[in-house]
Amino acid sequence: MHKGRLEAFSDGVIAIIITIMVLELHAPTGVDFEGLRHSLPTLLSYLLSFVFLGIYWNNHHHLFQAAHRVTGGILWANLHLLFWLSLIPFVTSWMGSSGYASLPVAVYGVVLLCCGVAFTIVTQLLIRQHDANSVLASAIGRDYKGKLSLAIYASAIATALFYRWVACGMYVFVALMWLVPDRRIEDELMKPKA
Repeated sequence: MHKGRLEAFSDGVIAIIITIMVLELHAPTGVDFEGLRHSLPTLLSYLLSFVFLGIYWNNHHHLFQAAHRVTGGILWANLHLLFWLSLIPFVTSWMGSSGYASLPVAVYGVVLLCCGVAFTIVTQLLIRQHDANSVLASAIGRDYKGKLSLAIYASAIATALFYRWVACGMYVFVALMWLVPDRRIEDELMKPKA
């Protein structure tokens, strides 16, 4: 099957997720810095989640640039990814409005972990759909960065129950790790054909 509809649908869903997330932001009740200070936890959780959604959108785009075709299984795996991404506004709002209480911070990590696992599933299905020497397989390689991200999310979930700020720092660390766009696929696509 052609991949165009999957890409367009995914782009639309991610745009809606970002829209829903921004609608959860409310203006401060006061007109001074004190009112803004009370909104800071919500604003910071929004910023972190916006960065994560941007990272997923960017990497999803690059992933499908290297793919030539999709299957029904890939369509379902992509819906699985979109499901977990669609929960980001909920956990973002809960984490920010709770003032970063331990349980919401841990649940935020669970959603991030599930997003990462879902993205890994999509990636692996795409690699299997193409041959072992494909641009996609060469670019992804062993995906150490992806595996490290999953390990950090899992550690942060447990850490959040005792040291919520350390867990938040771990989420920020993963975001910073991925903030610079992953150029593996781009670099493989730019290589001259032999």
